[in-house]
Amino acid sequence: MNEPANESSRATPAVATPGTAEGSPYAECVLCRKPTEYAETVKGITLCPVCEWQEAQRTACSG
Repeated sequence: MNEPANESSRATPAVATPGTAEGSPYAECVLCRKPTEYAETVKGITLCPVCEWQEAQRTACSG
């Protein structure tokens, strides 16, 4: 009755992150106009990874 559980039966299937573009066109970065990792349908300001990192640096040390 106490059999070891099969690890593969517990694994959750891979799920795409909401808002990331799988097959749809990528949105442009609002600062440098390079493609981002987000779909065009994502609302709000979309930044490429470089601009996103730079924006985080600016806001983290603003005091």
